[in-house]
Amino acid sequence: MSAGAPHGAGGHVRDPGGLRASLAGLTTRGRSFLAAGTAAAVCAYVLGQGQLLRVGLLLVVLPLICVLALHRTRYRVTAGRLLTPPRVPAGGEARVQLRLENVSRVPTGLLMLQDRVPYVLGPRPRFVLDRVESGGRREVSYRVRSDLRGRYPLGPLQLRLTDPFGLVELTRSFSTYDTLTVVPRTQPLPPVRMTGEAGGYGDGSRRSLALAGDDDVIPRTYRRGDDLRRVHWRSTARYGELMVRREEQPQRSKATVLLDTRDLAYEGAGPDSAFEWAVSAAASTLLHVLEQGFSVRLLTDTGDSVPGEGGGGFSSGGPESAEAAGLMMDTLAVVGHSGGSGLGRAYEAVRGGGAGLASSGGDGLLIAFFGDLDDTQTEMAARMRQRSAGAVAFVLDSATWAGAPSRAEERLRRLRDAGWTALAVPPGAAFAELWRQAGNAPLGAQTSGGRG
Repeated sequence: MSAGAPHGAGGHVRDPGGLRASLAGLTTRGRSFLAAGTAAAVCAYVLGQGQLLRVGLLLVVLPLICVLALHRTRYRVTAGRLLTPPRVPAGGEARVQLRLENVSRVPTGLLMLQDRVPYVLGPRPRFVLDRVESGGRREVSYRVRSDLRGRYPLGPLQLRLTDPFGLVELTRSFSTYDTLTVVPRTQPLPPVRMTGEAGGYGDGSRRSLALAGDDDVIPRTYRRGDDLRRVHWRSTARYGELMVRREEQPQRSKATVLLDTRDLAYEGAGPDSAFEWAVSAAASTLLHVLEQGFSVRLLTDTGDSVPGEGGGGFSSGGPESAEAAGLMMDTLAVVGHSGGSGLGRAYEAVRGGGAGLASSGGDGLLIAFFGDLDDTQTEMAARMRQRSAGAVAFVLDSATWAGAPSRAEERLRRLRDAGWTALAVPPGAAFAELWRQAGNAPLGAQTSGGRG
């Protein structure tokens, strides 16, 4: 069976243990036949009844023939699975299409198909296929959904083979499986202006010549299709061939999305918990700033940077942005609580002191999602602002989410004094509204969270 491949690719059923395993597939009826046949044969021998011996032999041989028949035909069935799409948001549905093909020269008997899926995706789908002729195909499909993010295996596909008499039932498994990735829920964010942008909001880039001054321009050889208006005549005369001015180089703005995953910073669990809100909001932010043309990286309190070490951990432009978005969403699909107690590693990464991040610097837009902060971590978060052109913090106070009075007001004030635009996140807050308030608020201003 093929994993994640379109129909047409296939594989064979895995052999779980040979003939002995096939004998173990005798049903209650099959075992009863064997017991009755053995008893009849013994009685026929003791009593000298030849007719009874024939009956006993028939009762014994029939289940064994069915075992041999199924044992020989189980390798003649192939299957394929098509998962559409392989990545869905939490609460979304994916369609799984199964194709079964009989590649033997004889038709099959009754087939029962069962795909193994985790319980969070719903009950295991089961299908009954009456008879598949030689070279015939059957296609069935089912849908899966999960309200919890994560990566879930689909398969391996199990096939139960039975004979027409119901004496033997063999369960065989295919060897491959697919993986469904359930990413956090995201929501579109309004186009507001944040501090730390290179040009106007939505550009995410600014253009600059490599060197200033016409005399210092580094030319290159003319290529077919270049604009003749960009010919650099002085260099053309010097080198004796047509030279053009170097193209302007796009300089993309940077944005770091920092997600605090410390276990001690959050209380509660489940889809409506504060941590899941932070993960979902971080995912929405990543997609939004990527759409606006920023070079983006996802950073956690452990200092790990996604999409990777290249370019200081920031995504590059062009088609690579879509790949980076997928990688960051896959990371958020499985991100869990860390055992760390502080933000020291994240601070070093923002400051440019983390491994592989020294060349990136800490400039650009910093958007952070914090859980509970003590005095030490508040001071460290405040110092992160020093290397950022703009910084926005969304703080989720566990006391507020538990229905108690907020304990984060002093922490928020210290962040605002350090230059952060700091917002308290109440339970059930609509992130799009908080994002709008963050963009409209003056630097360091106090902002109240909206509910949704």
